[in-house]
Amino acid sequence: MEIKSDTTQGGWSSFLMNRSDILVASSVIMILLVMIMPIPAVLLDFFLAMNISLSIIVLLVAFYTLKPLQFAVFPGMLLILTLFRLSLNVASTRLILSEGYAGNLIEAFGSFVVQGNFVIGIIIFAVLIIINFVVITKGASRIAEVSARFTLDAMPGKQMAIDADLSAGLISDDEAKARREEIARESDFYGAMDGASKFVRGDVIAGLLITFINIIGGLIVGSVQQGMPIGDAAAQYTLLTVGDGLVSQIPALLISTGSGIIVTRAASEGSLSFEITTQLFGNPKVISLAAVFILIMGLIPGMPFIPFMIFAGGLFYHANKKSRRDELEIIEEQEKIDQDGQPEEKVEQYLLMDTLELEIGYSLIPLVDPDQGGDLLDRMSSLRKQMAIELGMLVPPIRIRDNVQLKSNHYTIKMRGILQGEGELLPEYHLVLLPENLQADIKGVKTKDPAYGMDAVWVSNSNRAEAEKYGLSIIKAGAVITTHMIEVIKRNADKLLDRQMVKTLVDNLKESAPAVVEELVPNKMSYGELQKILKRLLKEGIPIRDMNTILETVADYHSKTQNPDVLTEYVRAALAETITRTYRDGENSVTTAVLESSLEGHLISQAQQGNLHPGTLGFTPETVEKLYMSATRVCDKMSATGHKPIILTSPVLRPALYDFLVSVIPDVVVLSYNDLTIDTQIHKFGAIELSQEHESQHEPALT
Repeated sequence: MEIKSDTTQGGWSSFLMNRSDILVASSVIMILLVMIMPIPAVLLDFFLAMNISLSIIVLLVAFYTLKPLQFAVFPGMLLILTLFRLSLNVASTRLILSEGYAGNLIEAFGSFVVQGNFVIGIIIFAVLIIINFVVITKGASRIAEVSARFTLDAMPGKQMAIDADLSAGLISDDEAKARREEIARESDFYGAMDGASKFVRGDVIAGLLITFINIIGGLIVGSVQQGMPIGDAAAQYTLLTVGDGLVSQIPALLISTGSGIIVTRAASEGSLSFEITTQLFGNPKVISLAAVFILIMGLIPGMPFIPFMIFAGGLFYHANKKSRRDELEIIEEQEKIDQDGQPEEKVEQYLLMDTLELEIGYSLIPLVDPDQGGDLLDRMSSLRKQMAIELGMLVPPIRIRDNVQLKSNHYTIKMRGILQGEGELLPEYHLVLLPENLQADIKGVKTKDPAYGMDAVWVSNSNRAEAEKYGLSIIKAGAVITTHMIEVIKRNADKLLDRQMVKTLVDNLKESAPAVVEELVPNKMSYGELQKILKRLLKEGIPIRDMNTILETVADYHSKTQNPDVLTEYVRAALAETITRTYRDGENSVTTAVLESSLEGHLISQAQQGNLHPGTLGFTPETVEKLYMSATRVCDKMSATGHKPIILTSPVLRPALYDFLVSVIPDVVVLSYNDLTIDTQIHKFGAIELSQEHESQHEPALT
């Protein structure tokens, strides 16, 4: 009883919507039957009214559609509506020629619309054909054809733009997939519209031919078969034929207009009515000037003054109201300005802080403005992509803003409001890096490279050739800022890695390796614990791009220890190939310094007893100072000979030794034997040691 009640109480609409596939398929079959089988005049009136109603709906939907893809079904529906209209032409032709009557709707169009005069009807019908075929359909077809061609040509560029945004971390994989699908649908839509527009043109031609055939056929049937005078036959059958043509052409005109609106919506962003009112009537000065010219035209002798006066008065009224409305908006905006002359803002906005910020002086603004040839924004996007490849982390968006308090050529780099680097640029010059032992007289402004502190000189374009003949590095001003920013990011990579970024990296890995992610995070390890391991790796310059290996290793050893330092050493051993490739030379060898054997043995015993403190390594202040001096002397010698200051030690000592030395030697690298692959050749550069005299004096403190 309940099911029957739902069906009878308005469930028919829901039933039809749920069975839309059956409804559409049945409608197509019905259209074909109308062409073949004779139908009564009453049913033809119903179908003709349906045709006009559907055409009006299509026109209004096209009018309120914001984007063409919101009405993507239009090309396929256009074919069905065209077939439906042609089937009604066949049915009406059959009734007109067989019975001399084709229903009230056609008769009304033949008698009321053209006032019973078939000559007027033929002229009106011809005018509608010209409007539809020559103006609307031809223009819509051309727009659809050009749009289809341009859309196909632009597809590779759009795909590359999506890939670039995805690589730079600006969009997620789901957003990239959705944008690719939208591009494919857009291409398919315009391609389909290019073909569907041919249906509209064919429908117009078919309507013209059908009308011509009906007129000739009506004359033959009336005068030959029924013996009517030629004038009466022409009046009766031609009038009905013209009425039939008008009934068909009006819906065709509506559909053609809807088609034209759809294909011309590519550059619009809002509804058509809103854009017309805002763009056409949005400027009060333009409307007032137009009203003046309209009023002048009305004053010309012989012109009807009243219509022009009405239009001019209406435009003056609209311009006045629009001008007052704009003034009120300006006043409201000014009322929102506080006493300091700054717009009121929410206090909560001052609690937010940009992670990375680049402030520039006013002379450096052209580097950011693309209209002035600036490419700094593109360089920053490339920087984020480069950091994702080198470090395996997503660099937060970099806020670039001008600061009038800075010197005109000055810039600063801040991280969470703290100054991390600064420098000065000459925008129209190039920076040339000068090696230490170079004997060359290059004209320019001497300076220091802000990223590395090397001697450099700013050269103009005219002196650039002089620097090129020495084979020196020549850097554009925008590239200087980018290089400096890269060094700041590398130096502070561990500080940029927050829990949210760790979650993003884990979620990204989950798509390709869900097993290890589901096993480890967050069941066994929290994001904060994993963050400590990743921060430790980044702090020592180890990229975290191979997240699969990192999580696999942590999952293997997490049951044995939860100490992040110990887990980090296991991860470093798993990443040995990456670490070795970073520090080895062309001969597959690594040049390192080592700890003197007795010193290393003492430290290992201290570590086993739990007395190895990273700050002092368990030594007295005098011994710590002695060890600092010895390590600094060895590392300076390595740097002077072109080697990176690398110290090789036991895995047990490595974390504590790095924490001990990094405060004195910021660029020191401390490796363990597990960090290098077994086929790597190790060249010993020197040893860090304490004198026997010094060791004997402090032996009690060591034990």
